[in-house]
Amino acid sequence: MDKANALVAEIKRGNPRPIYLLFGEEPYYIDKISQFIADNVLDADQRDFNQMVIYGKDSSIEEVISQAKRYPMMAERQVLILKEAQHLHRTIDQLLPYAENPQPTTVLVLCYKYLKVDKRKKFFKAIEKNGMVFESPRMYEDRVGAWIGKLMAGKQYRITPKSCAILVEYLGNDLSRIENEMDKLIQFVPPGSEITPELIEKHIGISKEYNNFELKKALGERDVKKAARIIEYFAQNPKDNPLVVTIAQLQTFFSQLLQYHGLADHSKGNVAKALKINPFFVQEYVIAAKNYPMKRVSGIISSLRILDLRSKGVGANRLSQADLLKELLIALV
Repeated sequence: MDKANALVAEIKRGNPRPIYLLFGEEPYYIDKISQFIADNVLDADQRDFNQMVIYGKDSSIEEVISQAKRYPMMAERQVLILKEAQHLHRTIDQLLPYAENPQPTTVLVLCYKYLKVDKRKKFFKAIEKNGMVFESPRMYEDRVGAWIGKLMAGKQYRITPKSCAILVEYLGNDLSRIENEMDKLIQFVPPGSEITPELIEKHIGISKEYNNFELKKALGERDVKKAARIIEYFAQNPKDNPLVVTIAQLQTFFSQLLQYHGLADHSKGNVAKALKINPFFVQEYVIAAKNYPMKRVSGIISSLRILDLRSKGVGANRLSQADLLKELLIALV
């Protein structure tokens, strides 16, 4: 993100802004940037008296302004980080007078997570003018694989597309959790190594063979025996393999397959772009399209919707996950 890089570069040059508004639905970058400010604006021996973290649920805008107007002690600046600022969303507009004339010796950081800020508000425009606004939008799962690749490259590692897909399937778009798991893994792997499904299974505990990614592949190839083995594993380990996740993953897969059938251009690049997938996986859709004509795919999507409702007890007696998984396999093959 260009704006994040510009923010970091300014601070490294010793030119922090007097006020930052970090907001958005994705908390990962808000946490990273606020921590970078905490670690780099002041020297370690200045932080005891000149750096403070307060929380929105325990504070008021008046208290924030009062602390922000305080002068630093034996330092050029003080840093004030307001975490969970979203708890003050009803009174955040009261920050306007301070945002219009911020204390030059204070670096005030507002961490406003999960909610959007009305960009038409005067206080927002005042912070844009006198400080810096950074928006951290939610990252959708189709972009997380590429993000993992960049994350690992920054840590001096390579990671296979299949490994990325397994992580996204298991961890979703929780960027902080993904990074935490990868940080644990690389403690056992030398820099420059490639992160493979085998390493993920060994150090994170995600099975490289029994997961939704492999189930989709087996179904696409109409490998009934392999799909049945995975379904049986899911039935025996329901807590680690919730049915709702499996159905959602399969709905996405067959919806993309339906989209593939509708494409006029089946070139690798166009398919990857249209389906929002890594080009590495395009061949799986080519194979699946041969095994599942468009009409069959439409029927499968309908069956998955019905099965999803049945799994939630709608329209039928509630069945066990094992029984529903068996019905799933019958419906798909």
